[in-house]
Amino acid sequence: MDNSTHQHLRRQHAPSHRPNTLASIGQTHKTTTMVSKSEMETASPVLVDEEKTEYVAREASSGCTQTWTAEEEKQLVRKVDCIVMPILMLVFFGLQLDRANAGNALTDKFLVDINITQDWFNVGTQLLNAGIVLLEIPSNMVLYRVGPKAWISVQIFLWGLVATFQAFQHGLGPFLATRLLLGLCESGFIPGSLFTISQWYRSHELSRRYAFFFLGNGLATAAGGLLAYGILHMRGIAGLAGWQWLFILEGIFTILSGVVFVTLFPGLPTNPVSFAGVSYFSERELMILTQRKSLDDPANNIAPGRRISLREVLDTLSNLKLWMHVLLTTVGLAPSTALWSYAPTIVSSFGYNALDSNAMTSVGQWISVTLVILGGFIADKWHRGYFVFIAVVLEFIFTLAYKCLPDDAHRATKYALLTLASATCSWWHAANGSWIAVNAKSPADRSIRMAMFIMAANCAGIVGGQLFRADDKPFYHRGWTIAVAFMASSVAIVAALLALYALANKRLIKKTGSITEKNRQPLASPAVKLFDY
Repeated sequence: MDNSTHQHLRRQHAPSHRPNTLASIGQTHKTTTMVSKSEMETASPVLVDEEKTEYVAREASSGCTQTWTAEEEKQLVRKVDCIVMPILMLVFFGLQLDRANAGNALTDKFLVDINITQDWFNVGTQLLNAGIVLLEIPSNMVLYRVGPKAWISVQIFLWGLVATFQAFQHGLGPFLATRLLLGLCESGFIPGSLFTISQWYRSHELSRRYAFFFLGNGLATAAGGLLAYGILHMRGIAGLAGWQWLFILEGIFTILSGVVFVTLFPGLPTNPVSFAGVSYFSERELMILTQRKSLDDPANNIAPGRRISLREVLDTLSNLKLWMHVLLTTVGLAPSTALWSYAPTIVSSFGYNALDSNAMTSVGQWISVTLVILGGFIADKWHRGYFVFIAVVLEFIFTLAYKCLPDDAHRATKYALLTLASATCSWWHAANGSWIAVNAKSPADRSIRMAMFIMAANCAGIVGGQLFRADDKPFYHRGWTIAVAFMASSVAIVAALLALYALANKRLIKKTGSITEKNRQPLASPAVKLFDY
């Protein structure tokens, strides 16, 4: 079943009063489904062009009528792309700089200056991720209640201040405290942003937008090494170490990005005006923004100020496929967490200059940025699940190849395989997120799913933070063996997920008895929607 069919037929809970009959609208395909008289009156009898077929198919269940052209909507989506996405990407860029710069600081005598060991540094990394996990769901519930403008604004300034003043830490206690506090303040930003993006875009537009959002993370990871290379040379200026300047300057950048967010970010399409009073959209554009979401999936319209109930939380947490996505994210991203933290140190162990290693590490990360964007387009146009499977297999191959290198292999060979492993270590992450999001049955369900998704990513950070330990230096044989095992498990999990989604769809088709592989036209009354994979 192709991706467009899944987008039209995703599962939703229909109101109890809705008839269980299914009708299709198409120019060439016919079905044997019995259609009620009321549905025949609701569905348009006029043949429409291919670009508009989907909208007509949604009118019966959404209560909205398509009154704009495809070109008009395309221009509006581009406008949203130019307003919403750059601001969120900018903030994500700052977050990732603050989260990862401690790894770059390792090459500037950071451990010696603050008097801690490598193993305690790993514990600090775990505490940062634990802080994020602890408040991920509560933070997203607050965002769902008060909106992204208010909640994300507070978060940015809080973690920006912590990131800046961690430059003056010394000793184990302050190091662990600042790592935990940074995680607590950052918790909820990523899932909250993903949820916000899902309210601006239709289902088949999400993978690309999630990919662009994670581009902020990728750019920070790639540029972080280059920035560190320059900033760490500031050691001695004003009596500060290079790593202190790194924390100060990148923390200030985050605070400035918070000013941009407060001034310009429009919030949600239900009231897209920034705190500074900046309004971007005309009345007609506002109508299109809200109604096109209803046409895409009426069940995913958010009511302003609504709370997430305990029943909704428990319903989401009882979903087996969601927990498999959580497991995939945890074991699949754990190697990347370790690799990003220790790549400069590993490259330095090949015999390269310590500061040069930061710049050399960024090569794989720049390749990863390109792959993330490419992956987003592929996932939207093709099957998300199949793309994730292929991407995870590639990561497994390169991780295994590096693990199998002899200790005395030429340093150029080691560097090349390490670069390929780091380039492919998380490029499937955004597509996995959109895969989870498009199968949500309500805004509350989607909000909780995104929180679980990012909680899993930070659990990966907790696990990955202990892969490369001091007693395993310099080759980290044990760490790489565990990384290979994790990636092999990831391949198996994605394969199992694909089988589960396919089986669930077959059961739905058998239950309705009216949807066939040949019937690829949208449904006029989509009482049953298939899972998107």
